[in-house]
Amino acid sequence: MKIGILGCDDHILAIAVAAVEGGHSLSPAYDVPDDLPAILSGIDRQPREQWQGLLEDEVCDAVLVGVDGWSEHRAEQVRTLVQAGRTILIGHPASLSMLWAYELDMILADSSATVIPALATRHHPFIYSLKNLVEQSIAGNGPLGPIESLQFERRQPDRDQDSVLTSFARDADVIRVLIGDPSRLMALGGGDAGWANIAVGLSGPDQVSVRWQVAKGHTRELTIQLICERGRLRIDIPERACGVWAVTQQTDGGISDLLPEFPSETVAFQPAEVLLELLLLAVKGDADNRSNSSIPPAMWPDAARTIELAETIPRSVKRGRGIDLHQEEFSELGTFRGTMASLGCGIIMAGLFILFLATLVGGVARAAGWSFGERLAAIWPYAILTTLILFLILQLLPFLLPKDSGNSDESKTARSENP
Repeated sequence: MKIGILGCDDHILAIAVAAVEGGHSLSPAYDVPDDLPAILSGIDRQPREQWQGLLEDEVCDAVLVGVDGWSEHRAEQVRTLVQAGRTILIGHPASLSMLWAYELDMILADSSATVIPALATRHHPFIYSLKNLVEQSIAGNGPLGPIESLQFERRQPDRDQDSVLTSFARDADVIRVLIGDPSRLMALGGGDAGWANIAVGLSGPDQVSVRWQVAKGHTRELTIQLICERGRLRIDIPERACGVWAVTQQTDGGISDLLPEFPSETVAFQPAEVLLELLLLAVKGDADNRSNSSIPPAMWPDAARTIELAETIPRSVKRGRGIDLHQEEFSELGTFRGTMASLGCGIIMAGLFILFLATLVGGVARAAGWSFGERLAAIWPYAILTTLILFLILQLLPFLLPKDSGNSDESKTARSENP
């Protein structure tokens, strides 16, 4: 397989190395740094201004898109690639803009493109085992008893707002896998100095309490704790989800043997190889059926949802209260209906203003004997009637447009089925 590169970041770099080791070719590469690993020394660099070559099927089968140095220009390049129907694997989160994320989702609905976000953590066997344990605990028949809470602690050296929101956007995907789509979010902290210790509370569809917080750390590590009535299970995930995950189980009587789903020794998890496999399946048109996986792969609707959750945190901090999260379907038809609803309200307000103005002008014109003013004031009902008729005609536009393609249906299915 021939893989093109547009930009770079740590995840894309690891995938590129795994691709070369797997016998794939990287060509061409645009806007990549000079200090690449030795294994990528033979990469075919091209001037960044000629990136349109990635639009051609003959040039490459898929495109890796990095997020370092993200800009509006890079965002426009991704839109163009999606409109051209390319298969893309993109770093996550590329942007913390919910509008951009759902705009891309709407373009995908009318395109044959596939966008795979770099979200591999959900595919670790421990995440699947933890998901089953959470479901058992919610039902009250788990080995540790009924669930009390699920806690995430993200440790990292930099804790400014952008770094915190970036980490949350990645961890939110695991949260969605474990408990489903959160229905409410509440952020504690933030402000000038509070981002270094911010905590985010979420509640799932089964009213599971989830707490995500950031803490100081020399490396980027994540700890997940499932706290139940009769004990707790702790999973320590090393930097970038690589290496061996550590599991600790504790019951009321102290440290106990691990559950069989969580062996004390396990092979190292390689996210780059997992994502590369997803990319290969996407090129073959089989991205939803990854072998040996019990959790569906993350697709763009999942990435867009995590970006939306991350963007909600500053709003919660600013308002100082929790925010309800709605499962809204983003589409061109939905946007049209929203625009028409706003326009209808505007017409009503404008009609009331015209009524007041026409009455005033008509009264003044009659008192002053101004015949033209009287005739002008008398036509206001016809003006409003004409405007309303035009507004009603606009409502017929959706019926004149082509029906949603199969891609739109697939997007909706992915949005409803993927946790």
